[in-house]
Amino acid sequence: MSLHIDSLRVSYGNARALDGVSITLEPGEMFFLLGPSGCGKSTLLRAVAGFIDDFDGDIRIGGKSLKGVPPHQRDFGMVFQNYALFPHMTVEGNVAFGLEARHVPTPERSARVTEALAMVGLSGFEKRRPGELSGGQQQRVALARALVIKPRVLLLDEPLSNLDAKLRWEMREEIRRIHRATGITTLYVTHDQGEALSLAGRMAVLNKGKIDALGPPRAMYRNPPTRFSAEFLGDINTLEGVLSADRRSVATCAGTVKLNAEANVEQAKPGATVTVFCRPESVLLSAADDSQVPGGFDALTVCTRVRSSAFLGGSTLYDIEIDGQPMWRVRRYESGGQYFADGADVRVAVADDGWAMIA
Repeated sequence: MSLHIDSLRVSYGNARALDGVSITLEPGEMFFLLGPSGCGKSTLLRAVAGFIDDFDGDIRIGGKSLKGVPPHQRDFGMVFQNYALFPHMTVEGNVAFGLEARHVPTPERSARVTEALAMVGLSGFEKRRPGELSGGQQQRVALARALVIKPRVLLLDEPLSNLDAKLRWEMREEIRRIHRATGITTLYVTHDQGEALSLAGRMAVLNKGKIDALGPPRAMYRNPPTRFSAEFLGDINTLEGVLSADRRSVATCAGTVKLNAEANVEQAKPGATVTVFCRPESVLLSAADDSQVPGGFDALTVCTRVRSSAFLGGSTLYDIEIDGQPMWRVRRYESGGQYFADGADVRVAVADDGWAMIA
């Protein structure tokens, strides 16, 4: 079922939390709202859920406005950041709570609870209480409780933020599997770029109550429309330069760089001063005296050196000094004891399709 958010505006006193946000979620889509703290993403989710009813604009489900419809009549399932489980109830009781409120007959209620717990991998945990479960298991109970009512839309509010890194990865895969199995239209709020990039069908980056960028994850990461979105979605390495007449390359102090085929060039005029950027994983480091540049890469024409590095186990993150330019960050996957020491001169090359542009 499609969900439409039209020109949504929410204010707290004189502070505008949402300023004309419009989004359409297609039936069965997993859509992510991503942004820093205070950008308005949780406010938007609460408005969709019905916890905020003082707003301008409209929210519609299947073409029908939700204005004035209380939360319990929207048939939306919600998973909260802190799980919001009832500690005195069993797992079974927590999952059945929404069905009891809807006066679902006992036989059907029992069958649906069993089905929901099986879906999240918690069969056999019916009689346990939340205090006897791990964080990951509690999150699964919260997810089962949201799914058991067979919601028209599933709302997820930072559901993995309280889990450790390994559990977050496992739960991402569980959420992906469950979404594929159920096909429920899902609105997922997070500040975690990894969650959004790995799970979203489409995503929107919010900034100060407005949509800064919207689109599929790969396109957003490779060719974001604004500098804010580019920097929020990951590290960027930048150079200033002049856009060519055909708008396919940029002349910089480190040489002329060719933009990837999907680069956002429409808003810039030929001859304009623009910023080009590449991501850390598009950069290749080699020894300064190594004159061989692999195919598919072009070397910068300026002196570069390692300022500092951080060993991350499977890779090393280098901060690279480039004469007269902002610091670059480069991720290098290394084997054995091969690495560059701090202060070492290095050659920097960038993948042919690694350059994008922000005007």
